[in-house]
Amino acid sequence: MANSFNHQIIKESVGKLKSHLEINDYYGYDPYDTLKSPVFKSKPFQAHFPRFLGQQFGKRFPIHLQKILGIPKGLNPVTLGLCIQSLSYLIPVFPEQKNLLINEIDKLLDRLISIKSKGYSGSAWGYDFDWEARYAKIDAYVPTSVVTGIITNSLFESNSIVENVQMQEIIIDASKFILNDLNRTRIGNSMCFSYSPNDNLLVLNASMKAVRLLSQAFYFTKNEELKEIADEAVLFLISNQNPNGSWVYSLNEKRNWPDNYHTGYNLDCLDAYINLMGRHQFKVDLEKGIGFYVKNYFEENGAPKLYVNNTYPNDSTAAAQSILSLSRFGKFDLANEVATWSIRNLQASNGGFYYRKNKYFTDKRIFMRWNNAWMFAGLTYLLYQTTLHQE
Repeated sequence: MANSFNHQIIKESVGKLKSHLEINDYYGYDPYDTLKSPVFKSKPFQAHFPRFLGQQFGKRFPIHLQKILGIPKGLNPVTLGLCIQSLSYLIPVFPEQKNLLINEIDKLLDRLISIKSKGYSGSAWGYDFDWEARYAKIDAYVPTSVVTGIITNSLFESNSIVENVQMQEIIIDASKFILNDLNRTRIGNSMCFSYSPNDNLLVLNASMKAVRLLSQAFYFTKNEELKEIADEAVLFLISNQNPNGSWVYSLNEKRNWPDNYHTGYNLDCLDAYINLMGRHQFKVDLEKGIGFYVKNYFEENGAPKLYVNNTYPNDSTAAAQSILSLSRFGKFDLANEVATWSIRNLQASNGGFYYRKNKYFTDKRIFMRWNNAWMFAGLTYLLYQTTLHQE
């Protein structure tokens, strides 16, 4: 792939996306918010199957149904966390805007704290909508390892650029949620954290987000208990890595195939664990995973593939996570190709990003968390990393 990196193209894209986020005050729709509709408050739609079917239909139908179904725009905690992370990445890129960026970060942090889930052992967050999965039901604001782990990682990344004691305290406090509220499934000498306090799902990326959070809390506290517990969960991931370096999504669901962004999550979390806890013996497993990822998820033109054997759909979160993971592992040429392709094929004139590009049409729904917040994080991280490497 040709190295055609252009800071200016990405800076212009980020500027338009940032304006779109601010104009909407970070509120927006989500692929999974269908159950917020008053329709699903009625008695016929309280059973699992119609709710699951309704949510899947809302996710897949390629036009916005939210207005028709009376669904309000929501403020998703993940959106706030990823935007804190993204604004922090912009500080070294635009040092003249440092004070303005820090001021906006502080405002978003206050809003994020105000919507923490109540009644748990430590700081934790859940989505702002009910989630009806095939094998689990999670009500709005019930915290999960995924949502909490994304947010605390955003705070850790932000703190690494501009030190913030409050962010450090939140990360340490959130580790109590992981330790005390999540369930653990033990197999041999390994263990998997649950997705939420209400299930025993064996979702690899969810467990690894818990590991990353514990690793980041360990960075500040040097509490050896955190390391010992994280070790057990990492062994679960490693023991379930396929010989080719891939991982399936979950061990107790029918989704037993690898995909782009969940693979990226596993790689990023494993790398954070290795570096923060000094567990360098797992680098060989990490490298095997990176090799599979780079080889299987990208077309020659930089289009990110969601699945190994299918060019389509080209998904916005997969594109964003690709940029994040590729940049993290120094694959800047490929990260640039993905970023450039995404800007040209998925960014709307209003600055937001479309949901997915399919073979015969583009799904032009703009979702605030899935599309915009993740793309904001991916593009700003690429700018941040390449700015550091140019210095």
